[in-house]
Amino acid sequence: MTLPRYGRYRDSGVEWLGEVPAHWQVTRLKFIAHVQTGIAKGKDNTGKDTVEVPYLRVANVQDGYLDLEDVATIEIPADDLPRYQLRAGDVLMNEGGDFDKLGRGHVWDGSIDPCIHQNHVFAVRPFGASPHWLNLITGSAYAQFYFMSRSKQSTNLASISSTNVMELPVVMPPAAEQERIAAFLSHETATIDRLIDEQRRLIDLLTEKRQAVIAHAVTKGMDLAAPRKDSGVEWLAEVPAHWSVQPLKHVASFRSGGTPDKGNFDYWDGDIPWASAKDLKVDHLFDTGDHITVMAVADGAASLVPAGSVLVVVRGMILARTFPVVTARVPMAINQDLKAVMARAHVSGEFLAWLLRASAEESLSRLDEAGHGTKALRMDAWGEMRVPVPPLAEQVRIAEHLNSTCSKTALGLLDVQLGIALLQERRTALISAAVTGQIDVRNTTASAKADAACAPAC
Repeated sequence: MTLPRYGRYRDSGVEWLGEVPAHWQVTRLKFIAHVQTGIAKGKDNTGKDTVEVPYLRVANVQDGYLDLEDVATIEIPADDLPRYQLRAGDVLMNEGGDFDKLGRGHVWDGSIDPCIHQNHVFAVRPFGASPHWLNLITGSAYAQFYFMSRSKQSTNLASISSTNVMELPVVMPPAAEQERIAAFLSHETATIDRLIDEQRRLIDLLTEKRQAVIAHAVTKGMDLAAPRKDSGVEWLAEVPAHWSVQPLKHVASFRSGGTPDKGNFDYWDGDIPWASAKDLKVDHLFDTGDHITVMAVADGAASLVPAGSVLVVVRGMILARTFPVVTARVPMAINQDLKAVMARAHVSGEFLAWLLRASAEESLSRLDEAGHGTKALRMDAWGEMRVPVPPLAEQVRIAEHLNSTCSKTALGLLDVQLGIALLQERRTALISAAVTGQIDVRNTTASAKADAACAPAC
């Protein structure tokens, strides 16, 4: 089944939006909503009557949902509370951050009262449109295109002003039609979201299996009949009797990273890879999303770590969820949130990488708060973490075994991740097609298939 288009269209007056159904209106956000900016941290409240209130940060405002597990508080003058307070029905939108964070958001339901928002989160308060319709619009591909085209961009980051947000073109079907489109999308995206959740559960199972295989190999070895001894370390338990157990600092050395001045354009867009946490999504890293110049290295704004270095994240929000471990396959620079871990002479670099992956839970037990909701690895405590060290030849055999075994799991994970990406693309295309009138869902039943609806827009 292919959903029909509307009978008549007209030019929207917006070049990149194209045609819309003839009976729809196109207006600007400023004519149907107010945009409330948030509070900036660090203001001096000395001598003022203050109150401590919860406030939402970029980390709380996700794409299509709110993460309220970790809501910070802030002390503000009591007189400022009405100015920044959120109301149920506000559409929350991120002002900036990484490119994928720009404009993402959700409708605030008032579940925390009072609650305010930081300056990197906008509260869009509609008076001439449904909050849920407005949320569909601001989360659509056409609105995301607008936000990116109007944003200020620098290396890795983008931000948009409230003035530009207010100029967003908003398509407005009649109210009853908005409700029909919203109901259709609610049903169909829920179906897609269930499929995505199933695939994510499969990823969790494959990841757990992979971690178990790695942990067993690097702590028990390949010879199950080999004599054992108590390691004296809780997370290792028994290890082969001929292995040693050493502090990590005796097994590897560490090198820190840094970020060259982003205001100096002579330092950026060169040929030297510069790694940050977002690049650590593969086991072997040959290139990065950002690059710096030879001048940045020559001026001491950054230094290179050698090929074969094992890169780990030591600071950032990602540490609350995972512990990425990646081998740099070419010389590269790293930012301050990473550490390069380099194997000492009696240790195989490949084995070291697998060993650190196996240590994920133990490593994450050595975290401290680093402020702004982020975590940091305590390097002194991490350096003292005791790890198993087989003879060098045995390290090489274990690494070869894991390279072979885990590559099969990696292919399975890649297939599942590709499936999720395709489902997410379908979801995005479906929403964009419906909210811009490229498909007519007025006469569809609730069981209409999302993939059929998407077809005209794909």
